[in-house]
Order: sequence, then structure tokens, then C-alpha cells
Amino acid sequence: MEAANNNILNVTVLEPRLKHPTIFARFDELQSGEHFILLNDHDPKPMYFQLLGERGDIFTWEYLEQGPQWWRIKIEKK
Repeated sequence: MEAANNNILNVTVLEPRLKHPTIFARFDELQSGEHFILLNDHDPKPMYFQLLGERGDIFTWEYLEQGPQWWRIKIEKK
């Protein structure tokens, strides 16, 4: 299902130390207008602020699902 979709980044399967670098790498690969879906088991709002601080206002952050078990966020590069 979703796991087979290359557009989904499921960070729940990553070691904690790899999560943020992997999210940044995926974001940096995007072209303007492209997006990916971040899948996590808790609200990744701190990641929003880190991405904003390090990359600036060049993305949109849209919650598609907000718990209680899964959070799905569409991150699109402007």
C-alpha cells in the first residue's frame, strides 16, 4: 500500500539519528512544485520549524492526518 509508494517517507522505520537528515535530503531532492508525504508516529511539528529555519519559506506543510496513531504531512517545495 503506502509503503510501496516512493512518494511516502516513513520515518518510523529509521533510527532516530537518521530521521532529520533523511527528511532534509528528501526535501532537497524536490523540484519546485514537487512534494512527498511524511509519515510519522507523532506530530513532527519541531521538524517544521527546523525546516523553516534552515531552508526558509520555500515549502508548504499540510497535515493530511493528525493522530492519534499516524501523522501524515504533505511537504511541497514552492
